Amino acid sequence: MIDVKHLSKSFGDHLVLDDISEHIYPGDKVVIIGPSGSGKSTFLRSLNLLEEPSAGSITFDGLEITNPKTDIDQIRRRMGMVFQHFNLFPNMTIKRNITLAPVRAGLMKQAQADELAMQLLRRVGLEEKADAYPNQLSGGQKQRIAIVRALAMNPEVMLFDEPTSALDPEMVGEVLQVMKELADEGMTMVVVTHEMGFAREVGNRILFMADGKILEEGTPSQIFDHPQHPRLQDFLSKVL
Repeated sequence: MIDVKHLSKSFGDHLVLDDISEHIYPGDKVVIIGPSGSGKSTFLRSLNLLEEPSAGSITFDGLEITNPKTDIDQIRRRMGMVFQHFNLFPNMTIKRNITLAPVRAGLMKQAQADELAMQLLRRVGLEEKADAYPNQLSGGQKQRIAIVRALAMNPEVMLFDEPTSALDPEMVGEVLQVMKELADEGMTMVVVTHEMGFAREVGNRILFMADGKILEEGTPSQIFDHPQHPRLQDFLSKVL
């Protein structure tokens, strides 16, 4: 589904991504782990060109999105994105936050979007919050709404950029539960996270990044139980 070839990214003289090549297949649950500053979020944000690569190519469903002629907005409609800090519109109700994009994009009429919004809110246990505003919700509730908002576009892949790192510890579980259910339903997912339990339980492939490179990848068992690279061994000794 996503084919990354020789991807590099520099900010000034600082090389953040160093010649990364990777494939993400339909149905994959790819979880990216690694120390802070390793390039995880930059790699994830490059997949839908929120970060413009300095070199290399990215192909999504056979279309090279790094080609300047590609309409990236059309591609982004097919790739849901969930950020660390929710990015909800504070002046809109929860239902309006969810329906704005599909209606603006012409994917559905307002009545259809409203109906879909209520279905999705029921799914995450927040139906009663449809007419509330973001500042009336907890962090965990906001993040569940952010996931629902991405799902309203009926994406083919979901990108999660450290979706629980801004949450109080007791709210992390409710967000991870929604993500686990998505994974169980077959959604293709790429997740940057520090939640090692989630990575082990949900990921079918784990990528370990450090110094702008993917130093090791494998199944959860290979990565967590039989790590090979010294950097990965050192990282796991500190976080497990």
